[in-house]
Amino acid sequence: MEKLFYDDSYIKNFTAEIEEVKEVDNKYHVLLNKTAFFPGGGGQYCDLGTIDNIVVADVYEENDKIYHILDKKPNRIHKVKCEIDWDRREYGMQHHFGQHVISACFNNKYNAKTVGFHLGKEFSTADIEGFFKEDDIIKIENMCNEIIRENIPVEILNINKNEAKKLKIKDDLSKLSKDIRVVKFGDLDINLCCGVHMKNTLDLRVIKIKKFEKYKKATRIEFLCGTKAINEMLKRDNYLNKICKLLSSNEEDAYRGIENLNNKLNEINKENKKLEEIVSNYEVKEMIEEAEKINNMNIIIKTYENKNMNYINKIANKITERDDNIGLFALINKDKINLLFACSKNLEKIDMNLLLKDSIKLVDGNGGGSKALAQGGGKNNNNLASLFDYVKIKIKSI
Repeated sequence: MEKLFYDDSYIKNFTAEIEEVKEVDNKYHVLLNKTAFFPGGGGQYCDLGTIDNIVVADVYEENDKIYHILDKKPNRIHKVKCEIDWDRREYGMQHHFGQHVISACFNNKYNAKTVGFHLGKEFSTADIEGFFKEDDIIKIENMCNEIIRENIPVEILNINKNEAKKLKIKDDLSKLSKDIRVVKFGDLDINLCCGVHMKNTLDLRVIKIKKFEKYKKATRIEFLCGTKAINEMLKRDNYLNKICKLLSSNEEDAYRGIENLNNKLNEINKENKKLEEIVSNYEVKEMIEEAEKINNMNIIIKTYENKNMNYINKIANKITERDDNIGLFALINKDKINLLFACSKNLEKIDMNLLLKDSIKLVDGNGGGSKALAQGGGKNNNNLASLFDYVKIKIKSI
């Protein structure tokens, strides 16, 4: 069959003849005499769109035939109108080819190979062997966009294995038996690829590297290309304008202002931690003094509402640093409840894990932990008092 997507990857509409319709699991697999629907490959996903105004749910290739999966059977077989979902195709082509450009830049600048590529719906990633710093990434991004500006044509070559060897293609050719499809743009890059591509680098419009991070033995590059990249930059520019308006400043002063605010916030957080430490020490002292005594043990019961579990953990640790203390804590958040049970290490006969698992059923919850510390969550706040009474009875029996 004729593969129009290889003849012209910019075709959006075409007319074809239906040669075969197979019904499989209430779906209709349609074979056309020619198609512009790319079945996927080279890291790209397949095209979607419509055939005879019926939505194409999937496209696949089998025995060199391309089938289009429809929910409904087409009403006719002659001169059927077909339309590609161009936004999906363009996004796939731009990000697929964008990876070619990024990989070529890393290879030419740092002799670093691409070891992974993922075409995502919101952004794409390329894994480049080795580790890179921010300055390296900025250089690569500038190189990529300079290549785009040069408007380098993309060449598609259909050659045999011997011709491929003469071109010094880096890909493994040993398992290939038939003609080879090669993608080349200028002297920057040449490799095997079965995907669909832009006609030139200028049609990429822009490459924007959003972030990078270490990934196994490589650096994972998160990037956007073309229309998606431009929309993202316009959105970020809009937010930047709002920030500048809010701070009554230009971009540079806005950055400095936010940096100063962040520094002040860090200072305030440090002061709050110091005050929290002082308050927690007083709170622990008061809790132990007012604790209920059971068999020479201090039973501390406390319910919180406007705290977080980190603070409660800190209180529990301070209490259990001293001997003969048991802490039973609850944090209520609307209709949910979190429990934390803790005991001193010298109380060898007490098992917080067993006590929590046994009692937490009263609040329709579950949880667990160790002998000295256990945590869990439930959703029945009404039974909290009964839960604490039950735990005290269990402790008395021990």
